[in-house]
Amino acid sequence: MAEPVETIEGWYALHDFRQVDWQRWRQLNASQRQRALDEWRELMETFQAVSPETGSFGLYSVFGHKADLLLLHFHADPAALMTREWAVDHTLLGSVLTRPYSYFSVVELSKYLAQGLTEEAARASFRGRLEPKIPDRAYCCFYPMNKRRQGQDNWYMMSRDERRELMKNHGIIGHKYHQEVIQVITGSQGLDDWEWGVTLFSDNPVSIKKLIYEMRFDEASARFADFGPFYLARRITSGDFTTHLALPDA
Repeated sequence: MAEPVETIEGWYALHDFRQVDWQRWRQLNASQRQRALDEWRELMETFQAVSPETGSFGLYSVFGHKADLLLLHFHADPAALMTREWAVDHTLLGSVLTRPYSYFSVVELSKYLAQGLTEEAARASFRGRLEPKIPDRAYCCFYPMNKRRQGQDNWYMMSRDERRELMKNHGIIGHKYHQEVIQVITGSQGLDDWEWGVTLFSDNPVSIKKLIYEMRFDEASARFADFGPFYLARRITSGDFTTHLALPDA
């Protein structure tokens, strides 16, 4: 059996996608709408007030038909993420939001990157990666992915050294874009339908496009990567969203 690579886990991640049911929203009277907007502002303030020692939160507007909102949470306690899901569901606005997609995972650091370090030393050295603060970047891209298990292109039958060399080359491409794109890798084996989640943050969506395109030519992606749906979103404030809902023609 090929030797698995050990990982070090950090904060948990919840990508909570929501979509507005406009027909149900329009059925609310003026008083109900105002109550819904007030509740939403209060809840978003609660999410934003999470202690930086235990988590971080970001609100995004999603491009296209797949969703309207992304509520992105990182937190040390997985139960806290479930509480946040329920908190949205129990608001009046939550009753007019559907949930087209969600993804639960945990921030993961391969010990490839922590060679020679004890786990304690690695946690100290890579704390910023294991406990990510959502960066102040305008755009966020999320997608899940698997490593392929087909014939000769079976990632899990390769030796540890072969996989390490492929990921080293993969990382070289990523490093070219490290000033333009910040990435957070989360593991989800046994937690969700895919094996990893990738979240990219940038002020320029073209930088995200170029990074992903160039990586497609790398052997680790070209031979071994299968990708799920891509979601691109722009960071907003709760006020941006409530203003959108309050428009007369909304």
